[in-house]
Amino acid sequence: MRHTISALVENKFGVLARVAGMFSGRGFNIDTLNVGPTHDPKYSRITITLRAQEHALDMAIKQLDRLINVIDITHFGQRNAFVARELVMLKVSASGDTRSKVIEVCDIFRAKVIDVTPVAIIIECTGNENKIRAFLELITPFGILELARTGNVALLRGAPAETEED
Repeated sequence: MRHTISALVENKFGVLARVAGMFSGRGFNIDTLNVGPTHDPKYSRITITLRAQEHALDMAIKQLDRLINVIDITHFGQRNAFVARELVMLKVSASGDTRSKVIEVCDIFRAKVIDVTPVAIIIECTGNENKIRAFLELITPFGILELARTGNVALLRGAPAETEED
């Protein structure tokens, strides 16, 4: 089963390596890993998506919670309402005769054309995993030259007090 976990951590040297190493050292293959500073530069948010059995993942999360520099952990799951998004940037082959068709697909998915050359277009698309997958399925026949993805970032919906269990 696929899981999304977010860890609020101190923005210090080596924290990312310890968090990723904790999962990989326990045999988890990380599907996506995204990290960046929060609104407070003292902290970063690490978002990890991986496939794991519930019991094994629960044990790993408990061990993650014991790591120094880990402030808070959120396991986004069926019990929690959350919003997740991913960014994909891709360069697509688009000569004069196919360019309008590529732009048409972009319009359907509200993707943005961010650069144009005579032979290629660079596109940015954001959305949930299903939207990104569907977009890539339709754009692939035009010829993807390069692709970069961020992986998921996620936040719980509502105020923090609404999400705490009693």
